[in-house]
Amino acid sequence: MAKVISIDPGKSKCGFVLAEISEKKVYEAIILKSELLEGYVRNLNNVENISKIIIGNGTTSGEIIKKMDFFKKEIIIFEEKNTTFRAKSRYFELFPISGLKCLIPREIFILNKNLDAISALIILEDYCKIKFALNQNIDFKTWLK
Repeated sequence: MAKVISIDPGKSKCGFVLAEISEKKVYEAIILKSELLEGYVRNLNNVENISKIIIGNGTTSGEIIKKMDFFKKEIIIFEEKNTTFRAKSRYFELFPISGLKCLIPREIFILNKNLDAISALIILEDYCKIKFALNQNIDFKTWLK
């Protein structure tokens, strides 16, 4: 089945999601240094059937698009306004707080957490107009350095 990549571009790091639209599932969600993005997508493109890449229209999106010129299928630029802000709420939808932790303010659980991959997920969900589920226990804060 064809998969899609969603990217939340940034100057030093990018959020990255690999998902299957028909299954509504996320297979991979990571954060990687911006300079590693092109090589990572190239390698993934060799082993996965990727139908399109969706890139947020924010910081450095123009540079990312130029780096993806090797990808001969559809590249879509999509609105990413407020995705970082919305990622905080989506984090708790994906990873609900339970037990006594519910008594602690939610903000404490996401201090110093990188939410770029969740921002990439929100870009994908906004584009597809559906919510995605996680295929496995994915850590959205995983860094590829």
